[in-house]
Amino acid sequence: MIRHRQDGEHWTVIIDRPDKAGALTRQMLVELSDIAEAAHGAKLFVLTGTGSVFSAGADLDAARAGLATDPVWERLSGAIAAQTGLSIAVLNGTVAGGAFGMVLACDLRIAVPSANFFYPVMKRGFLPQPSDPARLTRLIGPGRAKAILMAGQKIDAEIALQWGLIDQIAEADDLEAGVASLAQDALSADISHISAIKRMIG
Repeated sequence: MIRHRQDGEHWTVIIDRPDKAGALTRQMLVELSDIAEAAHGAKLFVLTGTGSVFSAGADLDAARAGLATDPVWERLSGAIAAQTGLSIAVLNGTVAGGAFGMVLACDLRIAVPSANFFYPVMKRGFLPQPSDPARLTRLIGPGRAKAILMAGQKIDAEIALQWGLIDQIAEADDLEAGVASLAQDALSADISHISAIKRMIG
């Protein structure tokens, strides 16, 4: 259910569970974390999914068994945030719940026009993953972060772009070209140069 391919210094990781809306089990999260950690040192790390939903977050059965509060979510987002190269979330559809963490940890985000974004932790009685609120606030500001995390607001791709939650909207057929455009300079640069600029931005 997790696939990845490596083309030189370009890694692509795919959540491939379209029949379950990309819902994540603990095993899938561990595998994603292992791959993200192995990709450190790559110039480009791309995270995407299949079907009409990127990820609905935790698999419901697994969430009821404790996955919603498992530290593996934080391990995954930390591994993505620590990438020395450029990381891009290529969102083939909606992002919900705990799946926000890995998306927020990427450097850049591209989404299809039909994507929606919501993180219903207040409604479900959970806390967000520890790093998510700060990353979300850095992107969209405290008021909008509260609208998503506390007021349960679901926003569409256009609003997400206006707020700064995503960086581009592209039709599904144009996502690959969008990644190529964003990644061109990084793939032609030395990894130490990419890493230095990332550190300077913070």
